[in-house]
Amino acid sequence: LAMEPLKVRRIAVNGALGRGVYAKDVILEIIRRLGVKGGSGYAYEYAGDTIERMSMDERMTICNMSIEGGARVGYVNPDRTTFEYLRGRPHAPQASDFATAVRWWSSMASDADAVYADDVRIDGSSIRPTVTWGINPEQSVYIDERLPRPGDGGAAERTGIEEALEFMGFRAGDPIAGTRIDVAFVGSCTNARLSDLREAARIVRGRHVAGHVRALVVPGSQGVREAAEREGLHNVFTEAGFEWRGAGCSMCLAMNTD
Repeated sequence: LAMEPLKVRRIAVNGALGRGVYAKDVILEIIRRLGVKGGSGYAYEYAGDTIERMSMDERMTICNMSIEGGARVGYVNPDRTTFEYLRGRPHAPQASDFATAVRWWSSMASDADAVYADDVRIDGSSIRPTVTWGINPEQSVYIDERLPRPGDGGAAERTGIEEALEFMGFRAGDPIAGTRIDVAFVGSCTNARLSDLREAARIVRGRHVAGHVRALVVPGSQGVREAAEREGLHNVFTEAGFEWRGAGCSMCLAMNTD
């Protein structure tokens, strides 16, 4: 059987992100708008000045969660940020070969007049800090919003909302802010890069985890763990009452003793 060709949806995010808004909030906004099955049959191309200003860490966070939005693949066109990230890395081309590689990588970028199967535009300045409340990443709200009511959507959405509220033990219409937590987990492949750990350490420095909360940090890779320890970030977390765990998958995948 012949496979249907993969379509490309361009998702352009423009505007300055507000205080407390990060790459994870951006991809959750996209999934909230388009749905966990919205990307079926699509590749997602992320573009716009918001994306262009992002570091490679931030771009990886967004691209890595394309699959949670149903897309086969997600990518950002190669640019100067990409090239500088690769320059000097052990397995990257070296010396004059690097310039040759840059020309080749540049040729992979979409043409300025490329035609897309779909074009989505999002105002990045309108995105607020976001938290998922349910049983899939489409079920999210801004932290100053209330949980949805089953009657807010169609029949399929009503069933999903009812199931998620029951599973999570939440009440429809309640504010998400102030929800009691039992575990604080800093980790996952999308949110345990060095830049994430630096930001989390900045927030917890000088504070301490509440007595009833188990808190743990799981770096996304051995390289991230080593880099964080060189900066002393592990000490910031342990002094605040967090467990500094081994690198890799953890609570988001329900793995290991975590």
